[in-house]
Amino acid sequence: MSRVFNFSAGPSTLPESVLEICAKEMLDCHGTGQSVMEMSHRSNAYKPIIEGVEAKVRELMHVPDNYKVLFLQGGASTQFAMIPLNLNKTGKAAYVDTGVWSKKAIEEARRFLDTVDVVASSRDRGCCYIPEIREIKGDYDYVHITLNNTIYGTKWSYIPDTGDIPLVADISSCVLSEPLDVTKFGLLYAGAQKNLAPAGVTLVIIREDLIREELPKTVPTMLRYDTHSKNGSMFNTPPCYSIYVMGLVLDWVKENGGAEGMLKRNTEKAELLYNYLDNSDYYHATVDKGSRSLMNIPFLTKETDPDKATAINKKFVAEAAAAGLVNLAGHRLVGGMRASIYNAMSIDGVKALIAFMDKFAKENA
Repeated sequence: MSRVFNFSAGPSTLPESVLEICAKEMLDCHGTGQSVMEMSHRSNAYKPIIEGVEAKVRELMHVPDNYKVLFLQGGASTQFAMIPLNLNKTGKAAYVDTGVWSKKAIEEARRFLDTVDVVASSRDRGCCYIPEIREIKGDYDYVHITLNNTIYGTKWSYIPDTGDIPLVADISSCVLSEPLDVTKFGLLYAGAQKNLAPAGVTLVIIREDLIREELPKTVPTMLRYDTHSKNGSMFNTPPCYSIYVMGLVLDWVKENGGAEGMLKRNTEKAELLYNYLDNSDYYHATVDKGSRSLMNIPFLTKETDPDKATAINKKFVAEAAAAGLVNLAGHRLVGGMRASIYNAMSIDGVKALIAFMDKFAKENA
């Protein structure tokens, strides 16, 4: 079977050249006679791999020396708990609610903090936009935003000014999709399974002054940033293979122009699909212009009858899969369709999707 175009929101498509290297090195990585899957994480064979990946993250994301780069486990969802557990000083934090994952982060923070203020929200219109809140003030331990909303397909086009309050951002579905000024944030975190690697590793970039040792004894050892910082992300066995693949993906990003090259690539793909949707008599994009993600593009047909719309959506997803365009169903909470066009998705994949959409519209209008 030939390769399909995979529009999954995650785990998502990886560059084919990276998969080819993985296959080539599966039995013998770098002349060691073993797979990375088999290496001791404390061996001389693995040490240059994890150190090299950190160096690549620092180079491509322009991470300053006063930030730690950590490779953790548990996905972004574990960060929802680690952040309030580690950054809590006064028991008060501010969150902006722009979708499913920000809501989950808020709910988790409320387990550990006395006060979690939702200072802005887009729920009044079904999370189809990013609220206008350019400045956030208050006696907060930190402010949290979700920079790209995978399910609803919205993206922050600006970074709010939080002054001296540390700004924390979930960048799981937009990491390295475009340049990002790390110095505007106290902490960034990303589940790697969208733009960086297979599932299993979580990238955390944290300013050193936010890594505290004077935490309550009730904070578990594995949920302390200082635990991982002191031990070079190897307090316990890290997700070795996922980190190795991340290094290969970062090489691919660099070869294709770095973050700036990804922005050019992703803008071209997104504009192609959004332009088609905006000029279609059959489909429409669900997100306001100005808040649209480059990574996740949800869309609907213009069928207004709920039952008919559900049936046509199922037909679309099934026929698209048969045509080699897979994982186009929208998230179960919102329905419809969604095309996730992360870094590794080619322009050819987007063109193939549009050609199918055009054909489907003509046959079902």
